[in-house]
Formats: sequence, C-alpha cells, structure tokens
Amino acid sequence: MKQTRVAIVGGGITGLSTAFYLQKEIERKSLPLNFVLIEGKKHLGGKIETERTDGFVMEKGPDSFLERKADAKQLAIDLGLEKELVRNQTGQAYILHQGKLLPIPEGAIMGIPTRITPFVSTPLFSWPGKFRAIKDLFMSRHQEANDISVGSFFRRRLGDEVVDHLIEPLLSGIYAGNIDQLSLQATFPQFARMEKEHRSLIIGMKRSRRSSHKSPRSQGQFLTMKRGLRRFVEQIENQLPEESIIKGNPLNRIIKERNGYLLVLSSNRVIQADAVIMTLPFERMKALLPNHQLPHPAHSGTATSVATVILGYDAEQFPDIPNGTGFVVPKRENSTITACTWTHKKWPHTVPQGKAMVRCYVGRSGDDSIVEESDETIVERVQADLKKIQGIEVTPEFTNVTRWRQSMPQYRVGHVEWLEKLNHTCRKQLPGLFYAGASFSGIGIPDCIRQGKQSVRDVLHYLEQ
Repeated sequence: MKQTRVAIVGGGITGLSTAFYLQKEIERKSLPLNFVLIEGKKHLGGKIETERTDGFVMEKGPDSFLERKADAKQLAIDLGLEKELVRNQTGQAYILHQGKLLPIPEGAIMGIPTRITPFVSTPLFSWPGKFRAIKDLFMSRHQEANDISVGSFFRRRLGDEVVDHLIEPLLSGIYAGNIDQLSLQATFPQFARMEKEHRSLIIGMKRSRRSSHKSPRSQGQFLTMKRGLRRFVEQIENQLPEESIIKGNPLNRIIKERNGYLLVLSSNRVIQADAVIMTLPFERMKALLPNHQLPHPAHSGTATSVATVILGYDAEQFPDIPNGTGFVVPKRENSTITACTWTHKKWPHTVPQGKAMVRCYVGRSGDDSIVEESDETIVERVQADLKKIQGIEVTPEFTNVTRWRQSMPQYRVGHVEWLEKLNHTCRKQLPGLFYAGASFSGIGIPDCIRQGKQSVRDVLHYLEQ
C-alpha cells in the first residue's frame, strides 16, 4: 500500500471510534497511512455530553448502553476504562396508565408477556385485551416477505391494546418514533426472526428468556462510566495524535477527483484524501456532495427533536417515590414527559449524598414542538407532570434543559431498501467514500461504534485494492 490518507468527517462517537480503531490498525500493521478527523464544533463527542458539577454527574445526551451489545464495552476495555464501568441498579420499571404509575408486568420482555399470572392480573389491560394477546399462541406465521412497520407487526400478533398501553412506549422511546411508521427490518428484526423460528412471539421470547437465565439476571443490563460517558471522548482524544484532529473548522464541500477527494473547510483550507468516512447525519452528508444524486431516504420527514430535562433536589425534601428506576409514558396519556429516570436510584454514583436527581425526556415523532419552547416553559410543564404523576411539589435546587434538534433519525418502512440503493450509488459514483452513524444502521452508542469499526475494515480493504 502506498502512502495514503483517510479523512474522517464528524467527531461524535462514530467518528471517534472510527479514528481510534483505524489508528490501532495503522500501528498494528505498520501501514503507510495517516488520517485526519474533522469536527466542525470546538469540542468532540457529538451527542455525548456530560456535566460534572458539585458532585453531580449529569448526562445531557445518552446516559448508558446495553451490555449485551458488546462493542461499547469492548471499546471501554480497549481504552483502558474497564475499571470505570458501572452497572445500573435494578428495580421495578413503571408505566403511566390513566394518570397512575403501574408496574410493568413481571416477565414482560420488550412488552411481550412470558409469564401468564402477572400478565392476566395486571390492570394495564382489559380482559378482552388480554385474551386478544394470548391469541398469539395459536396464530400462524406472517407470510409477507416485504418490510412492514413495527406497529402493524405487533398489532397483528398481540392486538391494539397491548401495543398502545405497553409496547408503544417501550419501543418508540428508543427512536422517539411512531411505531406504526418505523421499519421492523431496520429497527427490531429479531422479532421477525423470532416469529419465523418459533411462530409465536410469546413462545419464542419465553424460550430465549429461559436460555438467557444461564447468565445472572439479577444484575443490571446497562453500563455507564463513573464520571460519565464523556470519558469515552476524553480517552480517545488523548490517545489520538494531536495533529490528526481538526476542531472548530466545519467542512463546507467535498469534491470528487479522479483518484480521491478534496475536502474544503470553512477556513478555505483544502485537505486531499484517498478515502473519506462520513459519520454525519445523512442530510448533512448529502449537502456536502451537491454534484451527486444520492437516493432520497424512505424517512422523507425530518428527524425528531427531543430534549432532556434534569432536575436536582435535596433528598430530605424529596417525596418518597416507588422503589424502581423510572417510568415511560404512552402517547395516549396527557403528558409532556415521554419518559422519566429516577437517576439517584438507577445510578446512585451520579449524585452526592443527601441529594436526588431525575431526568425527564420530552419530544416525540409528530409532537416535538415543546423542544422549541423556552427553558422556563419546558421546566414548568415537566414539573406540572411530575406533580400530577408523582406528587412532587418541592422546588428543585437546579434544572438543566438540553435540546437535541432533529437528532433522532426515523427508520421508516423501506429504510433497508434505501440503504441498499445508497450503497450501490456510492460504490458507483463515489468509490472510496464510506458512511457510518445513527442515520444508517442503528442509533445507540454500541451500534455507532460497530459501524465505525466496520468502516475501518471497509476503507482498508478499499485502499488495499
């Protein structure tokens, strides 16, 4: 391989993990290759934003990641951060139903019941709704091969009531999306595979739960860092060559040349690269390539805007709340809050002794106008919800509102087909240009890291040719 350069565009967790693993490969194989990481903002990290103040560790973006998706934990190990990992405290999760917090039935995995007694005894569903869900045990497999929405899949299997009261708030919260528009193949393909293999979702989930009991289940399934997820960002930045990082100089345009690319920055600096890895949202990627007709995504609407609202309290003045970790809110409920984490219970290390902290979420697909309201209005409406739902009347010692505008891509039906078209177009029109990140194949931290690692393999394979 001749001396080459790779440009990585975007300094969020996707771009950072891409740069980290590319640097590892360069060192391991003594490759004649260098790279540059370009971030338009003055700091790295993207949506990972941790504030540490007066003993509080406040996550303004994502607060944790699933351990079973191994790439994030492996990155922590590779960075030497394994001893900083913290597991969440377990506890009962709740759901808002007709204005009251009800426990999610024991054995309900992602909303799918695996234990009969808790399911039939819960007041979450009417008896007709319960009988309709149990029909899943006797229904045939879905024969249609085309992609369908998450909502239509679960409504056919378990009925509208279980979907609207339980599955919708649990699943749509991951994407801040409308499950009747989200693509099953792009978001939860494991459920389609489960139906194909076991016919019944209830039977399939029960069997998979039984096999998973070989590992301890009493411990939490989520991980974070003692000092916040920003430790990922700090550690990667510390381990990358300083000269390989450009911050505060946004990319304005990408020009395809015969044997590579020219990247024009806002300062008029021009960077030549043999290959480019884009880790930006698709719409931004498309705007940087105006001379190329990239296929329009299936999710023709804009991404959803959301906001996190953090409230800190004196624990002695904070009223008793259920022994659990938080609650989710179905869209049918009259509430601005879409979900709430009792942070001091789920993550005790994030608060100093004698303090309490909750983290609320607002904004969902088709209903995200609240995000554009003032901080005062957002906090006022969140406090009104907390008073109505939990009886919290005490004034918080501090509040923090963080807006994430158009930050949640919507993987609508047809998303997988769109990705195939985009792959074909880029191979044909833009050889040597690769992409990864939340717009494409998963929005969680482990998903973004996985895509970054794959992009390293792809770009090295391309350069070897």
